[in-house]
Amino acid sequence: MKVLLVDDHPLILSALQGVIRGLGSDVSVTTSASARELRQKLAEDADHDLLLLDLQLGDADGFDVLAEMRRDHPALPVVVVSGTDRAADVLRAIDLGAMGFVPKRASNELLFEALRLVMSGGIFVPPMPTGLASAPEVREPSPAPLVPPRAQALAGLHGGGHGAQAGVPLVPGVPNVAGLTPRQNEVLGKLLQGLPNKLIARELNLSVETVKDHVAAVLRVLNVSTRTQAVLAVSRMTQQQGGAPAVATTTPRW
Repeated sequence: MKVLLVDDHPLILSALQGVIRGLGSDVSVTTSASARELRQKLAEDADHDLLLLDLQLGDADGFDVLAEMRRDHPALPVVVVSGTDRAADVLRAIDLGAMGFVPKRASNELLFEALRLVMSGGIFVPPMPTGLASAPEVREPSPAPLVPPRAQALAGLHGGGHGAQAGVPLVPGVPNVAGLTPRQNEVLGKLLQGLPNKLIARELNLSVETVKDHVAAVLRVLNVSTRTQAVLAVSRMTQQQGGAPAVATTTPRW
């Protein structure tokens, strides 16, 4: 597995490099100390399996780099490794397409868990405070695949069933949400795949207006106002049902 690690702090870069290599003898790590160097490395060799990205880079805003990676390298899974774990930053990173968010203060075991989860097709977020309704609003992302193609291809090589065991099952399964009808749970499953309303309508043989009504019902039952907040609501629900430990949450991405 080829991992690209981006951090502008030499000590942290070296420490993380050692930790990542501990994932296995087949793991190779390439490091970059800036967004410019990251672009150069990808131009020289775009065949990487995972990108670990710090948000505080000296030559660029990490969120801008994340958006750039998702646009220019959509098959490359990105995990944010950040010195902050503010709810607003977690929400924004997931909204922009990160498949994981790991605070730098996390233990090596938690980082391993997060990376294994991502490589098995899951999406990792740290434990979040309750009260999603009061969470900061974030820009709704454009529809995107639930799992980047490279992560799908590697799922069988890195603990393929792990994601479903650790939290919310990936497509085609989602937890049955109390208060939703079977059809609304179907719509929730399609939303978790990143499908827009028109495609949901086509796949479920419904009108677009009916799909919109179902989406509104889903958000209402989850007591959230945005899809990004719904991601965290579903992950918390899974924890409460005993499906995941508090430190390892799998959440689908919109």
